[in-house]
Amino acid sequence: MPTSPRRATLAVVAASAGVSVATVSKVLNGRSDVAPATRSLVQSLLRQHQYVAPSPRHAAGARPATIEVQFDADLNAYSTEIIQGAVEAGAEAGVAVVVSIRPGAEHTSARVLDLVSAGRRALIAVTSELTSGQLGVLSRARLPLVVIDPLNLPRTSVTSVGSTNFAGGFTATQHLLRLGHRRVAYIGGPATAACSQARLHGYRAAMEAEGAPVLPGYVQSGHFLYQDGLEFGAVVLDLPQAPTAVFAGSDETAFGVMEAARSRGLRVPEDLSIVGFDDTQIATMVSPPLTTVRQPLREMGRAALRTALRLADGEKIDSHHVELATELVVRGSTAPVLPAG
Repeated sequence: MPTSPRRATLAVVAASAGVSVATVSKVLNGRSDVAPATRSLVQSLLRQHQYVAPSPRHAAGARPATIEVQFDADLNAYSTEIIQGAVEAGAEAGVAVVVSIRPGAEHTSARVLDLVSAGRRALIAVTSELTSGQLGVLSRARLPLVVIDPLNLPRTSVTSVGSTNFAGGFTATQHLLRLGHRRVAYIGGPATAACSQARLHGYRAAMEAEGAPVLPGYVQSGHFLYQDGLEFGAVVLDLPQAPTAVFAGSDETAFGVMEAARSRGLRVPEDLSIVGFDDTQIATMVSPPLTTVRQPLREMGRAALRTALRLADGEKIDSHHVELATELVVRGSTAPVLPAG
């Protein structure tokens, strides 16, 4: 039976399976009183028909539902801060928070069906790159979505939470310039990532305002990981005109740059000043402690959770994109540039 271009109904799925609508509803709600063979058939037909059920309303006085916080990659210090904020806000609202890792933003019809069947009220996707097709699936399911630090610029209809990345990049670079550095490199995240682009633009704006040239090879793109700092830190430090300072697009990247410097016999901050971005807990544990741009990660997690609940309850929100303020935190990894010679 060909799938209708219009959204399939429970009745259509039930007719295809030769069961009642009530049985299909039981499968969707995860009820145990359905024979395994029947459950398997119904689930197969739900996927075949690309059926996505609307997210259930949260009834007053009902048992708290759950919100899923989904990451595209392995968890790290950045992720932990986001989760902490979301869990705290969830506890205040009486809502459980489930954390998952779904590489590549797996938002297919089958995946959304799983989310709805599991009783999720909303989805919070962190640093995800969502395609139009994936957004369409979520929209048809009426499953509220909030994206934290989106890698691509989402539609205006997609609610997102971020920070003032441009201002943070400008402030980080300006700090290095005020210390007398003129050869400043930037090692950021994916070249197409909106947050990395904003930090890069802030870096370039500060350099241009000071009349400091961005030399060839001084801008490198990675994935905000330690290995990127190690690899691209080596690249910029081995340039004929090596930088005296590096602005790293994340704390994790900055730690990699520190190791690249140490392996070359360079001292931080005497020979190389380094600024990170995020201000995760590890920033105070390295030696020397990392100067970094504080991105309010816990607050972003809390804001995303609260916004997701408002969307799930059918409330209107004032803005589809919220940016929380960043702040430069000066520690021991930056110092005035040493005189030449």
